[in-house]
Amino acid sequence: MDQQRAIIIGAGPAGLTAAYELVTRTGIKPIVIEKSDAMGGIARTVNYRGNRIDIGGHRFFSKSDRVIDWWLNIMPAQAGGNPHQAIAYHGMHRAVAARAAAPDPEREDLVMLVRPRKSRIYYLRRFFDYPVTLSRDTIAKLGAWRLLRIALSYFRSVLLPIRDERTLEEFFINRFGRELYKTFFQSYTEKVWGVACSSINSDWGRQRIKGLSIWRTIRHAIGKLIGFNGSGEVRQKNTETSLIEQFLYPKLGPGQMWEEVARRIKEKGGEILTGYTVDRVNSNGKRVISVEASGDKGRRVFEGDYFFSTAPIQELMRSLDATPPANVLEVSEGLVYRDFVTVGLLVRTLKIHDETPDGKKLISDNWIYIQEPDVLLGRLQLFNNWSPYLVQDPGTVWLGLEYFCDEGDGIWSLADGEMVALAKEELSRIGIIEETEVLDATVIRMEKTYPAYFGTYDRFQEIREYIDRYENLFLVGRNGMHRYNNQDHSMLTAMMAVDNIIAGVTDKSNLWSVNTEEDYLEEKNGSGSQSSAN
Repeated sequence: MDQQRAIIIGAGPAGLTAAYELVTRTGIKPIVIEKSDAMGGIARTVNYRGNRIDIGGHRFFSKSDRVIDWWLNIMPAQAGGNPHQAIAYHGMHRAVAARAAAPDPEREDLVMLVRPRKSRIYYLRRFFDYPVTLSRDTIAKLGAWRLLRIALSYFRSVLLPIRDERTLEEFFINRFGRELYKTFFQSYTEKVWGVACSSINSDWGRQRIKGLSIWRTIRHAIGKLIGFNGSGEVRQKNTETSLIEQFLYPKLGPGQMWEEVARRIKEKGGEILTGYTVDRVNSNGKRVISVEASGDKGRRVFEGDYFFSTAPIQELMRSLDATPPANVLEVSEGLVYRDFVTVGLLVRTLKIHDETPDGKKLISDNWIYIQEPDVLLGRLQLFNNWSPYLVQDPGTVWLGLEYFCDEGDGIWSLADGEMVALAKEELSRIGIIEETEVLDATVIRMEKTYPAYFGTYDRFQEIREYIDRYENLFLVGRNGMHRYNNQDHSMLTAMMAVDNIIAGVTDKSNLWSVNTEEDYLEEKNGSGSQSSAN
């Protein structure tokens, strides 16, 4: 009997997870078709002259034991001095099972580091804790008058909430009040999406930051002071994402994880083809029978028994041989995506620093949310603090400046030299670097990074109902489902799709339930909009 085959469009986290699950759990041969030459999609690692860039920043955490165990099976956690190393956060310690011979990152590359998490908001040329806390420092920086307005505005929202909230702006105001929303949420969120929060569907808030509450932040702060957090292990199930203080991270960046997964897939008999773009999906009634792809080596047809797509929905719908109904195409063509430009800047030193008992040191943030409305810069990454192994010379500072844009707009279309000049000028203007300290720079553009919750998104159900009629076609991942999923959510959709194949289940409702269940949602925090660009 001929071996069954699964054709997988895209080698991002969802596509590679599906392939690995198939090759390790079934007799089905996965064939992954990737248009670029890199593994991991947006979770790839770019190596620029020995300095590595994590595009968008990827903390490896999850409330799913299945995902955590999956990661650690591929890349074990670093040695912690004993077989049950302690993961410390919130003032608590918890033994986490480690391999008897846990790897030492100084000697081995295939290892997960345990990294401290720190993120702050940069506003009024000052740092604020993230999530925002009612600390003396915050009160002093905001000032009594602004703080009073925030408090009055918040209590007004508690007493007189907006009924039938429809927009993201209303979502935030109901939970924080108008003043706090304008102070810490509005500018950054509108940089990310390029439209007013009043134009974004509130579904985005419900999915990404469901359970958002200022009281969660206050409760977390109190718990931290008294040494209680209700959980202690690296999985941190009872901890809100933005409150997690340690996370797992591959030594050489997220792409290292996916390059290793790809290697194992091929080792176990799967195929991964790069440089091919799928542009036609052929079907026969309720089943897909093949896809066609073009590449440098010509055109190929890939027949299969099962098909997974992580490609943007818009591209998939345009590729179907059977033209969808007019209403479905209207929704597909009206979907909106945001694109992304990262400028890597290698600098000698920063103007800002942490004061420590041992003197001035490099600030310890992983990333900084730039809330300043007078610059286009949205977020700043310090790759030194994600993993020291991302930086070739530890005496330098390796930065990632993130700009959110639309393909073809003014930012996207800037020449590399102009983009670098803008990044240097803006970072200098807000007091973080001196332009003369820049040693080197590079520019990376990523299209369709973020599926948007405006345009025709409110009619997305019409696409889902139509595409789900293909019983052997599984939409998985962020762009595949047009859902702003985190890496672990995307992986879970792929895992569950394989579960369905094994069980003979054709209903796909369980895939669409990922990242909608209250007990799973991760982005529940006291300063939620800043979590929007991962």
